[in-house]
Amino acid sequence: MIVTLTPNPALDHTYSIEQLNRGSSIRTPAAAVRAGGKGVNVSRVLHSQGVGVTTVVPVGGASGREFEAEALASGLALTAIAVAGSTRRSIAIVEQRDGTTTLLNEEGSGYSPAEWDRIVTTTAASFNGASCVVASGSLPPGAPSDLYPRLIGAANRAKIPSIIDVSGQPLLDAAKAGATVLKPNQHELADATGMSDPIEGARHLLSLGATAVVVSLGEDGMRCVQQSSATVWSATLDTQLVGNPTGAGDASVAALAATLSSSAGLDLSQIDWAAALTLATAWSASAVLTPTAGELHPSWPQLAQRVTVRQL
Repeated sequence: MIVTLTPNPALDHTYSIEQLNRGSSIRTPAAAVRAGGKGVNVSRVLHSQGVGVTTVVPVGGASGREFEAEALASGLALTAIAVAGSTRRSIAIVEQRDGTTTLLNEEGSGYSPAEWDRIVTTTAASFNGASCVVASGSLPPGAPSDLYPRLIGAANRAKIPSIIDVSGQPLLDAAKAGATVLKPNQHELADATGMSDPIEGARHLLSLGATAVVVSLGEDGMRCVQQSSATVWSATLDTQLVGNPTGAGDASVAALAATLSSSAGLDLSQIDWAAALTLATAWSASAVLTPTAGELHPSWPQLAQRVTVRQL
């Protein structure tokens, strides 16, 4: 069983229109409304592939009730933590003419210290019997600096691997706490480390304490570096796909979680990184071909055959 935590979930509204003309009035079909947030998207992908997953989310207000109802209707196993503030909303506007996506994301209302403590303790309590934990997405205002260190510490004590997909200072905090895998994209990595070269940035995170780093490079695929090896793994797809990239990173995290959950505890030497990166690249690419985040296109097995993995 994989556990996902989304500290700052959102009720997502996706509008599909022909073209976005700024300053004009645009009639649209009804929005597709669903429970979202990066960790929730990871759960959706895993659930769609028959992988057992528990989704931990703080929810509040009318939007939180709508979030919870939709998530449960989607078949997700949900652990909802009641908070006082309303669950934030996000709006995605997808232009049919070329797939351009514009996102409007509310920051979130934040939680009290007691609510943050309940989020951590509830999530850690779900580690009993878990095979992997994923924490991903933005943090609302006022998030405690020890959030990820506490969660990673609990995962390490339970001897289960952790995958952390965050940005900024929390990415560095997660590295120092000994996260098993960090999964930034190249821009998040550069912002956090100040290093423009993704391999140098990834090795900096390893020097802080992370066990492995997988970096998304957009159309240039992925790179993976580990503490235990000087090898740099590269995974690339032989074509560039056009579509909605919103959930691509979440799909790759789901693939990594599915792979790590079958490994022997925290020992990454058991991982077939070529297979893991092939699956992560194929799931990420197929997600681009779907209209909403948290889904895989049925063509992902064919895409996997077009992925090239090599050691640099």
